[in-house]
Parts: sequence; structure tokens; C-alpha cells
Amino acid sequence: MQTDAFRIIRTYGTVIAAILIIIGFSVLSPDSFASIDNAINITRQISFLVIIAIGATLVMAVGEFDLSVGAMASMGGVVAAKLAVAGYPMAVVFLVPLIAALIIGYINGWVVTRFRVLSFITTLAMGTILGGFTFWLTGGATVFENIPDAFRYIGQTEWGSIPLLSIIMILIALLFWYIMTHTPFGRKLYAIGGNESASQIAGVNVKWNKNAAFALCSMLAALTGVLMASRLGSAHPTGGNGLFLPSYAAAFLGMTAFKEGVPNIWGTFVGAAIIGILANGLTILEVPSFMQDVITGIIVIAAVILQRLGRGVR
Repeated sequence: MQTDAFRIIRTYGTVIAAILIIIGFSVLSPDSFASIDNAINITRQISFLVIIAIGATLVMAVGEFDLSVGAMASMGGVVAAKLAVAGYPMAVVFLVPLIAALIIGYINGWVVTRFRVLSFITTLAMGTILGGFTFWLTGGATVFENIPDAFRYIGQTEWGSIPLLSIIMILIALLFWYIMTHTPFGRKLYAIGGNESASQIAGVNVKWNKNAAFALCSMLAALTGVLMASRLGSAHPTGGNGLFLPSYAAAFLGMTAFKEGVPNIWGTFVGAAIIGILANGLTILEVPSFMQDVITGIIVIAAVILQRLGRGVR
């Protein structure tokens, strides 16, 4: 009986925790938190975190980490805002940062796979480079003057009562869930993360698939930055840096949901939702923002411990 209970908690503990958090905030602040309008607002708030965390999940699936996602998001937002202010067509404004991010992410993967450099070191260095480039591009100032309305459209538009950002988030989650679970590419990523040597013996092109995972991770990070800039109508050279830790917190939480110890898209979605709901509820309760950082750090540690327990590590 205890074994069954432990297995249920270990497998669905994250989902159960999310439900308990929602119930707790609903009791503490029924008028402000437990409302349809706030629920819709939460979906918009977590959209950035979900998208960047899905990118982190792809890299974690192959057993690596990308520490440059925050800096990449900052760069994506700044480049898009600069292009928008310069009057380029919106297709150029949105595509150029994504293409640049794909190339930079592929370079991350190439350095890791070609020279066997730890991904921690490679992506930390790349993040530093991106941070310096973004600072140079903006002079350290926020880009906000003469932002065209067309650039703000995606970030500030609602279809009916549903934010367009929320719809984009769901579509991206569905797309990458399908890729990771129903395509050879996704299965290869999981195979590499499970056993890289065995995958190589089985004929999987480990280097190319790892490079692709890094490239997609960077692209999603840049997309997050672009959407943030569109939502805010401005772009700060460090605007995306605050998403780095929460993105991995969401991914680690996701490894304790649905699939034990395995990075997965819907688990990451639930992890991001938990973090977003916590932030929203704590803000409503007027808890200081620094406490949200403390709680996020605790969540990361707890998620790692649960993930290790899920693998039978004692």
C-alpha cells in the first residue's frame, strides 16, 4: 500500500502540487485569484516561460544544458525592436532574430560535439558574448522610441477574450510535443539522452541531432525575446535574463511529471504553469518579489531531488 502511494506521489506529485497550489490561492484570495480573467491573464504571463522552457527541454533531452537562453532572449528582443524602429517589414523583423539564433545555437552544438567541450562552459561563454553584443547594440539603453503598432500586434492582441500570446504558446507546445513523441527526430533525441554510445552504434547521427537540439533551443529563446518585446512595446538589453533560472526550474519540474526523470513537453508546461501560478498568487498576496526568487530556487532543488528519487537514487 505504501509502495503504491509512493509511486502515485512520485509519478503525479507535480500535478497534485499544482492543484493544491491553485486551491490554496483560491482560498486565500477568492475574488482576485479565483477568476476567469485572472486565469486568462496567467496563461499570457506564462507564455514566455513555456516557450523558452520548451527549448531548454529539447537540449536536456540529449543530456546537455544551454546556459545562454536568457542572453539569447534578450538579444532576440533587442534585434527585433531595432529592426522594427528602422522600418523593416514585419516578416524581416520577426525572422532575422530567429535565423540568427538558429545559427548561433548550431554553433553551440558544434563546439560541444566537435571539440567535446562541456555544454555548461560553451553556452556560458556564448551567453557572455551575446550579452556584450546586445549591450553594444543598445548602448545599455532600453529600445522603446518609435516602436510601430504592427510590432506590438502579436504581443498585445486578443482574439475574443483570449490573448494571442496564449494561443501561440499552446500551438508551440503541441508542435514540439508531436515532434518529440511522434517523429524519428524526437525519438532520436531521447535515445541520445538515454545512451549516447548505444545510439551511435545503432546508426543515429549523434552530432547532427545534438546540434539541431541546440539550434532549436536558441531559436525558441530568441522567439521568446521577440514576443516579450512585442508585448511590452520595448526591449531591454537584459530583458530576457530573468527567464534563465525559471526555464530550467520548469523543465526539472517537468521531469517529475508524467515521465519519471525524462524531459518532456507537457511536463515542462505544467512546471511553467506552477511557477507562473505561484508568481501570480504571491503578487496578489503582496509577497515581496525577492521571495519569488527564493521560492523558484527551492523548487529547482526539490525538483532535482525528486527526479533523482524517481530514478531510484538513495
